[in-house]
Amino acid sequence: MATPAPAPAHGYTEDSIKSLDWREHIRLRPGMYIGKLGDGSLPEDGIYVLLKEVLDNCIDEHVMGYGNSIEINIADDQTVTVRDFGRGIPLGKLLECAAQINTGAKYDSEVFKRSVGLNGVGIKAVNALSEYFEIQAIRENQTRSIEFSQGIVVYDMGKPKACTEPNGTRIAFRADTESFAEDTHYRIDFVREMLRFYAWLNPGLTLLLRTPAGEEKFKSKDGLMDLIRAKLSEEPQYPIIHLEGKDVEVAFTHGSGYGEEYYSFVNGQHTTQGGTHLAAFREAIVQECREFYKKQFDPADVRGSMIAAVSVKVQEPIFESQTKTKLGSTHMEPAGRNLRGHITSVITAQLDNFLHKHADIAKSLQEKINSNEKERKEISGIQKAARENARKAKVHNKKLRDCRVHFDTKDKRRDDSTLFITEGDSASGSITKSRDVETQAVFSLRGKPLNCFGLTRKIVYENEEFYLLANALQIEEDLEELRFNRVVLATDADVDGMHIRLLMITYFLQFFPELVRKGHLYILQTPLFRVRNKKETYYCYSDDERQRAIHRCGKTAEITRFKGLGEISPDEFKHFIGPNIRLEPVKIREHEVDAEGNAIPSEHRSVKEMLSFYMGKNTPERQMYIVDNLRVEQELEFKDAETAVLAAA
Repeated sequence: MATPAPAPAHGYTEDSIKSLDWREHIRLRPGMYIGKLGDGSLPEDGIYVLLKEVLDNCIDEHVMGYGNSIEINIADDQTVTVRDFGRGIPLGKLLECAAQINTGAKYDSEVFKRSVGLNGVGIKAVNALSEYFEIQAIRENQTRSIEFSQGIVVYDMGKPKACTEPNGTRIAFRADTESFAEDTHYRIDFVREMLRFYAWLNPGLTLLLRTPAGEEKFKSKDGLMDLIRAKLSEEPQYPIIHLEGKDVEVAFTHGSGYGEEYYSFVNGQHTTQGGTHLAAFREAIVQECREFYKKQFDPADVRGSMIAAVSVKVQEPIFESQTKTKLGSTHMEPAGRNLRGHITSVITAQLDNFLHKHADIAKSLQEKINSNEKERKEISGIQKAARENARKAKVHNKKLRDCRVHFDTKDKRRDDSTLFITEGDSASGSITKSRDVETQAVFSLRGKPLNCFGLTRKIVYENEEFYLLANALQIEEDLEELRFNRVVLATDADVDGMHIRLLMITYFLQFFPELVRKGHLYILQTPLFRVRNKKETYYCYSDDERQRAIHRCGKTAEITRFKGLGEISPDEFKHFIGPNIRLEPVKIREHEVDAEGNAIPSEHRSVKEMLSFYMGKNTPERQMYIVDNLRVEQELEFKDAETAVLAAA
């Protein structure tokens, strides 16, 4: 009797093997091309990547010497139009450039020697993920345009028409609501920040932003030096040092606070996670200071309180992801100069010349390094004792409920790693029971923490709660081993909760400002109201949302006001810290800049001045500020009752 052939694996047949065209693949796996989708509430959300991909093409034209201005228009319906004045896409290749993967001019290194986009994907991703996408090229008094929807051609002009506009390319798009949330929108402050960086990296380029609120212009004269001036949150210890060599440009100085602050770029692309070029800069600074001052300084002493911008030009750069946030290249060009070695040699040589020519700045730099060294040695004994105590108490420390996936690992879920900082056990109870134990951890505070404004870093090690928190985050030295991507302040929406939130923000700004600057600190938004009837339940984060929910639920609406996190049951809480979690990033307010990109002096110029005003002992001045800005509003309970009566009527 013949042995029957084994049955095929369940469901796995020839029909299981599918081939997707370019647009289907982008729409199925958008995260591969633009990172996370989001709704526009965070600067890393996908709609900003769409805008950046379009702008990068315009910048590449400018870098090659074609076009000194770019116009950006954001309409009320979130349609974005970008117009450059470069050479314009060749009219006969307009369709291929917009809708054929791996097609573009940037493979020809003689045309685009140092471009960011080399894989021919960027503009196609914008096309595929837009419900409306139109591309128009104007070239030598002729124009052609093609309109798409979700990557599919809706209208093709076909034969070019006569045109009197200047040469260039115009792209208009609106993000697709099938891929992005319906309420996806651009936050203009995030767009402004993006345009400022483009201006700082391209002195002489003018970027004009038009929105329903008006028109703004972004332009820089001194490039990286303007960037440092705008980002400085305190008076520098010495004038900004600007160094320039072949394909390498840096600007840096030291402040008086804690931490290190870096802005790194490759071919004008902001590499927020650094990479080879930033590592080379950090090593070169230490190497040259040791050589110039003839002393083996500790690297932390040299770089402590430094703020720096690093820009390099690399032919055919290699990034670690499509969103290009970290440089992985090891060479300046294929089979060419070693990237790390070249950056190091340029910086050490240029800095050595600079310090010999500017003895006063060399002296100030040395004094800052010596000051850092003195403080480090002063707290080393306290630091050692704190670590020993923490090691002994670790088994008994019930304040941290850890998770399994952390930011300092290579786990694909590392970006989801979150630490919730809660006020007391009652608030932490709901979060602990409803959290995702894989990626979400909880740290419970014992009531109100210490106001640490004006205190030295010794307090981080002397105060057990502060030290255990810094230890849990792994940020005692720097952010390189940060264990959680998102540090979330989860406090009640009452006066005490707000006070605790301010005290914790003060702690991070005072001792670990780089955690805030790099976008790791957030405030958890939880609903203020629950409105429901027998069929539907709505969680409302504002009074407007509450009014809309009452209208939907009708006369039978039951309204609940949440006064604290502890009042929300774990079953409900899991919705608020799940995939649709609402987080408000804590951002350091930056200086306003003028049309030339220079910082405009403000009332509270530095973080130190801001903290001094709000958290210091200037009681009469702050009292007058409160009196002058006091607003009187109706009690929420009264408004609830009034709304319920109106709904019933």
